[in-house]
Formats: sequence, structure tokens, C-alpha cells
Amino acid sequence: MAKDKKLVTAITDMEQDFPQWYTDVVKKADLIDYSSVKGCMIIRPYGYAIWELLQKQLDEIFKSTGHENVYMPMFIPESLLQKEKDHVEGFAPEVAWVTHGGETQLQERLCVRPTSETLFCDHYANIIQSYRDLPKLYNQWCSVVRWEKTTRPFLRTTEFLWQEGHTAHATAEESEAETIKMLNVYSDFCRDILAIPVIKGEKTEKERFAGAKSTYTIESLMHDGKALQSGTSHNFGDGFAKAFGIQYTDKDNKLQYVHQTSWGVTTRLIGAIIMVHGDNSGLVLPPAIAPTQVVIIPIAMHKDGVVEKAQELTSRLSKIARVKSDVSDKAPGWKFSEYEMKGVPIRLEVGPKDIENNQVVLARRDTGEKIIVSMDELETKIEELLNAIQANLLVKATQNRNSKTYSATNLADFEKILNETPGFIKAMWCGDKACEDAIKEKTGATSRCIPFEQEEIADTCVCCGKKAKHMLYWGRAY
Repeated sequence: MAKDKKLVTAITDMEQDFPQWYTDVVKKADLIDYSSVKGCMIIRPYGYAIWELLQKQLDEIFKSTGHENVYMPMFIPESLLQKEKDHVEGFAPEVAWVTHGGETQLQERLCVRPTSETLFCDHYANIIQSYRDLPKLYNQWCSVVRWEKTTRPFLRTTEFLWQEGHTAHATAEESEAETIKMLNVYSDFCRDILAIPVIKGEKTEKERFAGAKSTYTIESLMHDGKALQSGTSHNFGDGFAKAFGIQYTDKDNKLQYVHQTSWGVTTRLIGAIIMVHGDNSGLVLPPAIAPTQVVIIPIAMHKDGVVEKAQELTSRLSKIARVKSDVSDKAPGWKFSEYEMKGVPIRLEVGPKDIENNQVVLARRDTGEKIIVSMDELETKIEELLNAIQANLLVKATQNRNSKTYSATNLADFEKILNETPGFIKAMWCGDKACEDAIKEKTGATSRCIPFEQEEIADTCVCCGKKAKHMLYWGRAY
């Protein structure tokens, strides 16, 4: 497709206006439509197909690690929500309330779930009595509602889809191990399936999930240098258990409180895929998450045998890949740009001369490279190309993140980097919340995490100059 002329409606160049580029892509790649409810989105079939693939692969991993799927109600009685004070205060500004059933005012308000900790706790208090009942390893796939002031498709919407794992354990050591294990599941999934490199670490107390003992996070960097919290895993300790009376009898016949975890990822990951891999022609999808991995475009369909050959190749390749052929009456050039917009990893072109020479033309979405391949070697070459594209996208994303990761030892340099070359900033911190607040107020950057892999950038805090305790990743974020 010519760079200066798109046959599909043009999208804004990301270098010109990144937020508008993002909006153009999610709309023109047929991922979403806007709904009549402010802040909510309609996920269209192509967008939902990406979510289904993501969901299916994550679900298989969860089940392989011993977790079972359940489903909790979407309504939470106000009295139940009030049982954990810190948790309630953390979510209060975002809660949607149901006050009437039909024409009748409810005796007690019902919260539309922003998250399901209280429901799981109430359930666990009923079903856990003995050490033999532990651990409980549950997960649910559902939607939640948070009344956001500013929304953007996939990244922050009033209602969104997610999974939330909720587990209960006999000891603090077991719950901590579970919390880290699931963080690693998310990290590996982002790397291996989404081709997105992440930074793993712990959130500061200021950024910790309401009611949690500790919160761990994976942070990714978008093409424009902004950070995106891509998944979190929380260790609740026994705080929720004490609030809800979740106790069990141990092997010595003594009552103990359980220790709990919670962890989740959302449709926000689709936003990450778009902003990490996309380009000025639209989506670029990693093959592992692409609803269509190979699209077959017949050339000169009016010629004898072309459509039939496209259908034959579709049948052949469907054994090794997610493949479709487009035999619509649109012009080939239009189809090329349409599937570029949709991010399909491989385009296969076949016409009369190709059939005569027993060959096809393969075009890579990630590099634009075209190669001629014998039909006899097609399956082997397609598999090789899909693997190569998957690997290349991770390499490119890692290089982009590394090139936009900086170090700062004073606030002046910190602010200069943010304003001139946005990205991750590694800087030392004294551990004082006042410095964390001051940095946010002055620069607009937030602490992303205390990475597990620590470095000593300097001896002193980037803000106050006192002795540093940790190296943090900082950045402006979505």
C-alpha cells in the first residue's frame, strides 16, 4: 500500500496526534463503536474475537495452575461493602448504586460491582471451616462498573470486561507465593502471547490497592512514552478475613484466619496491543492473538481457477493457522489496506501467474516485506513466518521501551526528560509519600513500581536529596 495514499479512510499519524491516532484505529479497524451510554463501548466482533483469544489462552493457564472458574452476582449490598473500611473508601468515588427495583425503593442500596472482594469474602466465610477446605483457588470472568470521569476505549471505560482471581490460603507464605506466581503468569503471557515486555515490581503504599497488604504490578510502555498498568496481583494478608470472619480450624484444632489474594487483567490489554505494536497504517497484531493470522487475497478473480485456488489454500492452511479468504468484489488494493488496518500478520496473494508458477506472494504486516513462496512449501513457510513475526514484534517493543527508559538523579533532569523525551524514568526515592506527592504535583508523573530488579542510580532521593531506599520506575501514565 502506498504510504501517501490509503485506500481505506486515512488515520491520523501517531507522530502528529497520538490520542487521535488511537481513536482512529479502534474505530476504523472495527474494534469498537460508541454506545448511547456515556463512557461505555460496544465491542464489535473483531475486537471481541481478540478478547476471546486472550481469554481462552489465559483461562487455560489458570486452569493448569489449579484455579476453577465461578461466577458471583453483579450486585453487592451496601452493608456487605461497608465491612472492609479501607476497601470502601478506595472505591467510593467510582461506585454506581441501584436504589429502586421497578417503582419500589430498595430498603438497602445495591452497589454494581466495581470488584468482587466482598462477595468472595462473604462466600468464603460460609464454605471454609477446616484446613482441609484450603486452598480455595477461584477465578471469574465478568464485567465491572466504575464511574470514570474521563474515558477512552479499552483503556478506561465505565463498564469493562476482566477476570478477577480470588484465592484463600492457610498461611501468609502461601498467599504471598500465590500473589507472585500470578504476577509471573501475567508477565509471561504479555511477553509470549502479546509480545509486550513488562517491568515487574511492587506498588508504593500510595498506589496500593485499597485494603491490600501489598500490590504487585506489571508495567508496559506505549509507543508515545506513556506507561500502562497492564495487570496487578494483590496480597490481602488476613485483613479481609478478619473483617468478614473467614476462619478455619487448623491441624491442631485451633481457629486461624485465612490469607487471601486477588489478581486481574482487563480489556485494557487490547489497548496495550494497539499502542505498543500499531503503526500509521493501523493495527499490528501478534500472531498468537490475531483472530485472522493469514488472509488470502485472490488477484484477478474473474480468471478461471483463481477463486477455487484461494478456497483450496484456505482449506489447506486452516489446519495450521486461523485463515480466511476474501472473495468479495472489492478491489485488491482496497483489501490490502483493509487488512493492514486490521493488523492481519500475513497476507497471501494468489493470481493466474502465481497458479501457473505454483507459487504465492506472502506479505508480512510487521515489516511490509514480500516474498515469493512455492505452494509445495507453503505450510512450512507460513509457520516459520508467524513465529518470526511474533518474535520480531517482541524485539521491536523491547527496543522501543529500552530506548525510552532514562535515569535521573535530580528533579530538574527528571522534569526535562518527561517534557522532551517521554518514557520510563528510573530514579531513587527515600520512601516518603510527601516526595511521591511532590513529584506528581510538579511533573505529572506517578510512581509506576519498585522493580524487583533494583539498581543504584544514586545515593539520594531524586526529590528531597535524603538517603534513598529504593529505585523506582516513574512516568506519565494512561
